[in-house]
Amino acid sequence: MSLRVVYMGTPEFAVEGLKAIHESEHEVVAVVTVADKPAGRGQKIKMSPVKTYALEQQLPILQPEKLRDEHFLDQLRSFEADLFVVVAFRMLPEVVWQMPPKGTINLHGSLLPRYRGAAPIHWAVINGDKETGVSTFFIQKEIDTGAILLREQLEIKPNDTTGEVHDRMMELGAKSLVKTLNIIDKGNYTAIDQDELIEKEGKSHAPKLFKENTRIDWNRPAEEIHNFVRGLNPFPSAWTTLDDKMFKIHLGSRSSEKTDHQPGSIRVENKQIFVACSDEWYQLEEVQLQGKKRMSGKDFLNGFQAEQAAKFERSQLI
Repeated sequence: MSLRVVYMGTPEFAVEGLKAIHESEHEVVAVVTVADKPAGRGQKIKMSPVKTYALEQQLPILQPEKLRDEHFLDQLRSFEADLFVVVAFRMLPEVVWQMPPKGTINLHGSLLPRYRGAAPIHWAVINGDKETGVSTFFIQKEIDTGAILLREQLEIKPNDTTGEVHDRMMELGAKSLVKTLNIIDKGNYTAIDQDELIEKEGKSHAPKLFKENTRIDWNRPAEEIHNFVRGLNPFPSAWTTLDDKMFKIHLGSRSSEKTDHQPGSIRVENKQIFVACSDEWYQLEEVQLQGKKRMSGKDFLNGFQAEQAAKFERSQLI
Protein backbone atom coordinates (compact mmCIF):
# COMPACT_ATOMS: atom_id res chain seq x y z
CA MET A 1 0.00 0.00 0.00
CA SER A 2 0.96 3.65 -0.28
CA LEU A 3 -0.42 6.97 0.89
CA ARG A 4 -1.77 9.79 -1.25
CA VAL A 5 -0.06 12.91 0.09
CA VAL A 6 -0.54 16.67 -0.31
CA TYR A 7 2.76 18.33 0.57
CA MET A 8 2.87 21.89 1.94
CA GLY A 9 6.13 23.83 2.17
CA THR A 10 8.11 26.80 0.93
CA PRO A 11 11.90 27.14 1.58
CA GLU A 12 14.90 25.01 0.69
CA PHE A 13 14.54 23.12 3.97
CA ALA A 14 11.23 21.72 2.71
CA VAL A 15 12.55 20.55 -0.67
CA GLU A 16 14.45 17.52 0.66
CA GLY A 17 11.33 16.19 2.35
CA LEU A 18 9.25 16.62 -0.78
CA LYS A 19 11.91 14.89 -2.86
CA ALA A 20 12.19 11.99 -0.42
CA ILE A 21 8.43 11.38 -0.39
CA HIS A 22 8.15 11.77 -4.17
CA GLU A 23 10.89 9.15 -4.62
CA SER A 24 9.33 6.77 -2.08
CA GLU A 25 6.44 4.36 -2.57
CA HIS A 26 4.02 7.10 -1.51
CA GLU A 27 2.35 9.41 -4.04
CA VAL A 28 2.54 13.19 -3.89
CA VAL A 29 -0.78 14.16 -5.46
CA ALA A 30 -0.32 17.94 -5.05
CA VAL A 31 2.04 20.56 -3.67
CA VAL A 32 0.92 23.69 -1.81
CA THR A 33 3.33 26.61 -1.53
CA VAL A 34 3.35 30.41 -1.29
CA ALA A 35 2.41 32.66 -4.18
CA ASP A 36 5.23 33.95 -6.40
CA LYS A 37 6.53 37.31 -5.23
CA PRO A 38 8.79 40.07 -6.60
CA ALA A 39 12.23 40.01 -4.97
CA GLY A 40 15.57 41.78 -5.20
CA ARG A 41 16.48 45.12 -6.71
CA GLY A 42 14.95 44.28 -10.04
CA GLN A 43 11.75 43.07 -8.36
CA LYS A 44 11.75 39.98 -10.55
CA ILE A 45 9.08 37.43 -9.78
CA LYS A 46 10.59 34.67 -7.65
CA MET A 47 9.24 31.17 -7.08
CA SER A 48 9.69 29.27 -3.84
CA PRO A 49 12.28 26.44 -3.86
CA VAL A 50 9.43 23.97 -3.29
CA LYS A 51 7.60 25.23 -6.38
CA THR A 52 10.77 25.01 -8.45
CA TYR A 53 11.17 21.33 -7.56
CA ALA A 54 7.47 20.60 -8.06
CA LEU A 55 7.59 22.11 -11.55
CA GLU A 56 10.62 20.00 -12.44
CA GLN A 57 8.73 16.89 -11.35
CA GLN A 58 5.48 18.01 -13.04
CA LEU A 59 3.53 17.83 -9.79
CA PRO A 60 0.23 19.73 -9.44
CA ILE A 61 0.82 23.04 -7.62
CA LEU A 62 -1.56 25.19 -5.56
CA GLN A 63 -0.59 28.71 -4.45
CA PRO A 64 -3.50 30.12 -2.45
CA GLU A 65 -3.46 33.67 -1.14
CA LYS A 66 -5.96 32.70 1.55
CA LEU A 67 -6.08 29.23 3.07
CA ARG A 68 -9.78 29.51 3.88
CA ASP A 69 -10.73 30.36 0.30
CA GLU A 70 -13.53 28.02 -0.80
CA HIS A 71 -12.04 27.45 -4.25
CA PHE A 72 -8.74 26.37 -2.67
CA LEU A 73 -10.55 24.09 -0.20
CA ASP A 74 -12.49 22.49 -3.04
CA GLN A 75 -9.24 21.91 -4.93
CA LEU A 76 -7.69 20.27 -1.87
CA ARG A 77 -10.68 17.94 -1.45
CA SER A 78 -10.55 16.96 -5.13
CA PHE A 79 -7.13 15.31 -4.68
CA GLU A 80 -8.62 12.85 -2.17
CA ALA A 81 -5.40 12.74 -0.15
CA ASP A 82 -4.99 10.36 2.75
CA LEU A 83 -2.63 12.70 4.55
CA PHE A 84 -1.24 16.24 4.44
CA VAL A 85 2.45 16.83 5.19
CA VAL A 86 3.60 20.29 6.32
CA VAL A 87 7.24 21.43 6.38
CA ALA A 88 8.14 25.10 6.93
CA PHE A 89 4.86 26.47 5.65
CA ARG A 90 2.18 28.74 7.08
CA MET A 91 -0.04 28.14 10.09
CA LEU A 92 -3.02 26.15 8.81
CA PRO A 93 -6.64 26.83 9.69
CA GLU A 94 -8.53 23.96 11.28
CA VAL A 95 -10.66 23.45 8.17
CA VAL A 96 -7.47 22.48 6.31
CA TRP A 97 -5.59 20.31 8.79
CA GLN A 98 -8.70 18.34 9.74
CA MET A 99 -9.53 17.53 6.11
CA PRO A 100 -7.54 14.33 5.33
CA PRO A 101 -8.75 11.06 6.91
CA LYS A 102 -5.33 10.13 8.29
CA GLY A 103 -4.60 13.62 9.60
CA THR A 104 -1.98 16.29 8.93
CA ILE A 105 1.61 15.89 10.09
CA ASN A 106 4.33 18.47 10.56
CA LEU A 107 8.13 18.17 10.60
CA HIS A 108 9.74 20.37 13.25
CA GLY A 109 13.45 21.10 13.66
CA SER A 110 13.83 20.16 17.33
CA LEU A 111 13.20 17.38 19.79
CA LEU A 112 9.74 18.50 20.84
CA PRO A 113 8.53 19.67 23.31
CA ARG A 114 11.83 21.57 23.34
CA TYR A 115 12.09 24.66 21.13
CA ARG A 116 8.52 25.07 20.05
CA GLY A 117 8.27 28.06 17.75
CA ALA A 118 9.74 29.79 14.72
CA ALA A 119 13.53 29.44 15.15
CA PRO A 120 14.31 26.06 16.78
CA ILE A 121 17.69 25.49 15.10
CA HIS A 122 18.96 28.99 15.92
CA TRP A 123 18.08 28.78 19.60
CA ALA A 124 19.54 25.31 20.09
CA VAL A 125 22.89 26.58 18.78
CA ILE A 126 22.65 29.91 20.65
CA ASN A 127 22.04 28.03 23.90
CA GLY A 128 25.10 25.85 23.35
CA ASP A 129 23.16 22.58 23.12
CA LYS A 130 25.17 19.53 22.15
CA GLU A 131 22.28 17.87 20.37
CA THR A 132 19.01 18.68 18.70
CA GLY A 133 16.91 16.69 16.25
CA VAL A 134 13.68 16.47 14.32
CA SER A 135 10.15 15.57 15.35
CA THR A 136 7.14 14.54 13.31
CA PHE A 137 3.77 15.11 14.92
CA PHE A 138 0.07 15.48 14.20
CA ILE A 139 -0.99 19.10 13.86
CA GLN A 140 -3.55 20.38 16.32
CA LYS A 141 -4.88 23.82 17.21
CA GLU A 142 -1.98 25.08 19.37
CA ILE A 143 1.25 25.42 17.40
CA ASP A 144 3.87 22.64 17.81
CA THR A 145 1.88 20.85 20.51
CA GLY A 146 0.45 17.81 18.69
CA ALA A 147 1.05 14.14 19.50
CA ILE A 148 4.52 13.01 18.41
CA LEU A 149 5.04 10.17 15.96
CA LEU A 150 8.82 10.11 15.65
CA ARG A 151 11.85 11.91 17.15
CA GLU A 152 15.40 11.50 15.85
CA GLN A 153 18.54 13.05 17.31
CA LEU A 154 21.23 15.13 15.62
CA GLU A 155 24.60 16.15 17.09
CA ILE A 156 25.57 19.83 17.32
CA LYS A 157 29.36 20.15 17.14
CA PRO A 158 31.12 22.85 19.23
CA ASN A 159 31.75 25.19 16.28
CA ASP A 160 28.71 24.37 14.14
CA THR A 161 26.79 27.29 12.73
CA THR A 162 23.02 27.23 12.39
CA GLY A 163 23.54 26.91 8.64
CA GLU A 164 25.58 23.73 9.05
CA VAL A 165 23.08 22.19 11.46
CA HIS A 166 20.25 23.22 9.12
CA ASP A 167 21.81 21.37 6.18
CA ARG A 168 22.34 18.14 8.12
CA MET A 169 18.85 18.45 9.58
CA MET A 170 17.33 18.71 6.08
CA GLU A 171 18.66 15.24 5.26
CA LEU A 172 17.62 13.73 8.59
CA GLY A 173 14.18 15.34 8.36
CA ALA A 174 13.57 13.97 4.87
CA LYS A 175 14.33 10.43 6.01
CA SER A 176 12.18 10.88 9.11
CA LEU A 177 9.21 11.97 7.01
CA VAL A 178 9.32 8.81 4.91
CA LYS A 179 9.67 6.66 8.04
CA THR A 180 6.67 8.47 9.51
CA LEU A 181 4.54 7.90 6.41
CA ASN A 182 5.48 4.22 6.48
CA ILE A 183 4.32 3.72 10.06
CA ILE A 184 1.10 5.67 9.43
CA ASP A 185 0.45 3.57 6.33
CA LYS A 186 0.94 0.34 8.29
CA GLY A 187 -1.04 1.68 11.26
CA ASN A 188 1.47 0.25 13.75
CA TYR A 189 2.21 3.36 15.77
CA THR A 190 1.35 5.05 19.04
CA ALA A 191 1.45 8.85 18.99
CA ILE A 192 2.91 10.25 22.21
CA ASP A 193 1.10 13.11 23.93
CA GLN A 194 3.56 15.96 24.45
CA ASP A 195 2.23 16.57 27.96
CA GLU A 196 3.75 13.20 28.95
CA LEU A 197 7.13 14.32 27.64
CA ILE A 198 6.89 17.72 29.31
CA GLU A 199 6.63 16.01 32.70
CA LYS A 200 9.92 14.16 32.02
CA GLU A 201 11.87 16.62 29.87
CA GLY A 202 10.29 20.04 30.27
CA LYS A 203 9.59 22.37 27.37
CA SER A 204 11.15 25.47 25.83
CA HIS A 205 10.38 28.03 23.16
CA ALA A 206 12.18 29.31 20.09
CA PRO A 207 10.80 32.79 19.40
CA LYS A 208 11.24 34.70 16.17
CA LEU A 209 14.47 36.60 15.68
CA PHE A 210 14.36 40.37 15.44
CA LYS A 211 16.89 43.19 15.58
CA GLU A 212 16.23 43.55 19.30
CA ASN A 213 17.19 39.97 20.25
CA THR A 214 20.14 39.50 17.87
CA ARG A 215 22.38 42.24 19.34
CA ILE A 216 25.58 41.09 21.05
CA ASP A 217 25.99 41.84 24.74
CA TRP A 218 29.76 42.04 25.28
CA ASN A 219 29.19 41.78 29.04
CA ARG A 220 28.55 38.07 28.53
CA PRO A 221 31.26 35.35 28.69
CA ALA A 222 33.14 34.59 25.47
CA GLU A 223 31.62 31.11 25.21
CA GLU A 224 28.09 32.54 25.22
CA ILE A 225 29.02 35.16 22.64
CA HIS A 226 30.62 32.49 20.44
CA ASN A 227 27.41 30.43 20.60
CA PHE A 228 25.36 33.55 19.88
CA VAL A 229 27.40 34.43 16.77
CA ARG A 230 27.37 30.94 15.30
CA GLY A 231 23.70 30.52 16.20
CA LEU A 232 22.83 33.54 14.05
CA ASN A 233 25.01 32.50 11.10
CA PRO A 234 24.19 32.73 8.21
CA PHE A 235 20.99 34.60 8.99
CA PRO A 236 20.03 37.05 10.43
CA SER A 237 23.58 37.60 11.85
CA ALA A 238 24.67 38.82 15.26
CA TRP A 239 25.38 42.54 15.41
CA THR A 240 26.90 45.27 17.52
CA THR A 241 27.58 48.98 17.05
CA LEU A 242 30.79 50.64 15.87
CA ASP A 243 30.80 54.45 15.71
CA ASP A 244 26.97 54.49 15.61
CA LYS A 245 26.90 52.07 12.66
CA MET A 246 25.65 48.50 12.65
CA PHE A 247 28.60 46.11 12.69
CA LYS A 248 27.69 42.48 11.96
CA ILE A 249 29.81 39.64 13.29
CA HIS A 250 29.37 36.63 11.01
CA LEU A 251 32.14 34.41 12.36
CA GLY A 252 34.46 34.45 15.33
CA SER A 253 36.29 32.24 17.79
CA ARG A 254 37.29 32.19 21.44
CA SER A 255 40.93 33.03 22.09
CA SER A 256 40.86 31.50 25.61
CA GLU A 257 43.04 34.45 26.63
CA LYS A 258 41.80 36.12 29.79
CA THR A 259 41.13 39.86 29.85
CA ASP A 260 40.29 42.52 32.41
CA HIS A 261 39.54 45.17 29.77
CA GLN A 262 36.13 46.78 29.61
CA PRO A 263 33.74 44.54 27.63
CA GLY A 264 33.54 45.70 24.01
CA SER A 265 37.11 47.03 23.97
CA ILE A 266 38.97 46.39 20.72
CA ARG A 267 42.51 45.06 20.37
CA VAL A 268 44.37 44.62 17.07
CA GLU A 269 47.30 42.22 16.91
CA ASN A 270 48.98 40.63 13.88
CA LYS A 271 46.19 41.80 11.57
CA GLN A 272 43.60 40.15 13.81
CA ILE A 273 40.74 41.81 15.67
CA PHE A 274 39.96 40.86 19.26
CA VAL A 275 37.09 42.14 21.42
CA ALA A 276 36.95 41.91 25.19
CA CYS A 277 34.10 39.89 26.67
CA SER A 278 33.43 39.57 30.39
CA ASP A 279 36.14 36.93 30.78
CA GLU A 280 38.16 36.43 27.58
CA TRP A 281 39.12 38.01 24.27
CA TYR A 282 36.97 37.01 21.30
CA GLN A 283 38.48 37.03 17.80
CA LEU A 284 36.43 38.48 14.93
CA GLU A 285 36.99 36.38 11.82
CA GLU A 286 34.31 37.62 9.44
CA VAL A 287 32.60 41.01 9.77
CA GLN A 288 30.44 43.49 7.90
CA LEU A 289 30.19 47.19 8.62
CA GLN A 290 26.93 48.87 7.66
CA GLY A 291 27.02 49.79 3.95
CA LYS A 292 30.02 47.52 3.25
CA LYS A 293 30.51 43.98 1.99
CA ARG A 294 31.05 40.98 4.21
CA MET A 295 34.80 40.38 4.65
CA SER A 296 37.45 38.75 6.80
CA GLY A 297 38.78 40.59 9.83
CA LYS A 298 42.14 40.95 8.07
CA ASP A 299 40.58 42.50 4.95
CA PHE A 300 38.55 44.83 7.14
CA LEU A 301 41.73 46.07 8.82
CA ASN A 302 43.46 46.49 5.45
CA GLY A 303 40.84 49.10 4.55
CA PHE A 304 42.10 51.50 7.19
CA GLN A 305 44.78 54.15 6.90
CA ALA A 306 47.25 54.26 9.81
CA GLU A 307 45.38 57.11 11.51
CA GLN A 308 42.03 55.38 11.10
CA ALA A 309 43.48 52.08 12.37
CA ALA A 310 44.68 53.74 15.57
CA LYS A 311 41.24 55.28 16.08
CA PHE A 312 39.58 51.93 15.44
CA GLU A 313 41.66 50.24 18.12
CA ARG A 314 40.58 52.89 20.62
CA SER A 315 36.93 52.34 19.71
CA GLN A 316 34.51 50.23 21.65
CA LEU A 317 31.78 47.94 20.42
CA ILE A 318 28.47 48.47 22.18
